[in-house]
Amino acid sequence: MFRITKEFHFSASHQLCHLPEDHPCARLHGHNYIVEVELAAEDLDANGFVVDYRDLKPLKTYIDEELDHRHLNDVFGHDMVTSERLAKEIYDFCKARWAQTSAVRVSETPKTWAEYRP
Repeated sequence: MFRITKEFHFSASHQLCHLPEDHPCARLHGHNYIVEVELAAEDLDANGFVVDYRDLKPLKTYIDEELDHRHLNDVFGHDMVTSERLAKEIYDFCKARWAQTSAVRVSETPKTWAEYRP
């Protein structure tokens, strides 16, 4: 199995209003997110790629235009925007475009991350 990963960065805010008032994530706050998209294939294409990294430009555009410097509660229309759910949202975006998508990891901090891998 061949695997490739590409990393993307964006900054955004969110608030988890359903948490107890004294929980730090219940307050409006932001993160410098790191998104890692993994694609996998049994065989390489005619150019020797799983997917040409340049073909992932639509994901960069989506992140830059829809997520970067936004309030994610507004983007997704709810206050349950956890890194777990964000990983699934981005996975669904990628899987609809690249069948080779195998996982998405979202880091909120250098020490914490969530991954969606079906």
